[in-house]
Amino acid sequence: MTISLGVVMDPIESINIKKDSTFAMLLESQRRGWNIWYMQQNDLFLAENRTSARMQKLSVEDNPGSWFSFAQQRTAPLDTLDVILMRKDPPFDMEYIYTTYLLENAEKLGCLIINSPSSLRDCNEKLFTSWFPQCCPETLVSRNHEQVLNFVNRYQEAIIKPLGGMGGASIFRAHAGDPNLNVIIETLTGNGRKFTMVQRFIPEIRAGDKRILMVDGQAVPYALARIPKPGENRGNLAVGGKGVGIPLSERDRWIASQVAPVLKQKSILFAGLDVIGDYLTEINVTSPTCIRELDAQFGLNISAQLLDSIMEKLQR
Repeated sequence: MTISLGVVMDPIESINIKKDSTFAMLLESQRRGWNIWYMQQNDLFLAENRTSARMQKLSVEDNPGSWFSFAQQRTAPLDTLDVILMRKDPPFDMEYIYTTYLLENAEKLGCLIINSPSSLRDCNEKLFTSWFPQCCPETLVSRNHEQVLNFVNRYQEAIIKPLGGMGGASIFRAHAGDPNLNVIIETLTGNGRKFTMVQRFIPEIRAGDKRILMVDGQAVPYALARIPKPGENRGNLAVGGKGVGIPLSERDRWIASQVAPVLKQKSILFAGLDVIGDYLTEINVTSPTCIRELDAQFGLNISAQLLDSIMEKLQR
């Protein structure tokens, strides 16, 4: 049985294949002989109550000079594909939400979508942590200036961040008494118009912001600790953090065990947990990354584990 795989992603010509997890999935899909059909958001459309797309047959090569090529183009309903990877990066805006509605239409007609479109909408990567308070640092979500200010004053140091960002964008480390604190709060809350997350600062960030990958409810046994560069509070690789692979601690495994049943219940086949010290800070469900780094450091093939899970679901 030859599997037809669709992938909705950002422009493939702009990715960094050394770090791109979607590219790792595509390499493994091609190794298995699956037919790969490439799409971007603007290729999707709904007509006669059926979501279709302009799609291109994709071949990939692990070659930084020339990593992709297209063989043919067609327009077809998404439900003619066996499975679709939704790997479009945030921003998580209304266009992203509309895309999940279109994908959900294909899902209802029998196409397997990874991750489930309804869960992509429901599980905001910051707010989803509130399902697991036993795993998290003290947290406030508010658009009220005084509430945010009081939280920072209570804990002396806090991280303030938008609910819809990625890659470390617009994340502030705030100190009680900082003369810029009111400006930070005004900026992130849009003067009271936007909800913002505030978390107690965790000094263990010095040892790295750990990314734990979850495949069908199972934690990969190693995490990528993204260590901030000197003078930086953020460990995100996108802002210069250094990725160092480490075995999961007992606490890491416990956190994964707390989150896993809900991921499975919500058909989130692939997720990335962000853990600083002993605390869960985010749950990434849109386009989690770090596959290539962990594969390279530990001789893993995380994409193979993911595709095995997809095959199991298709066979059901």
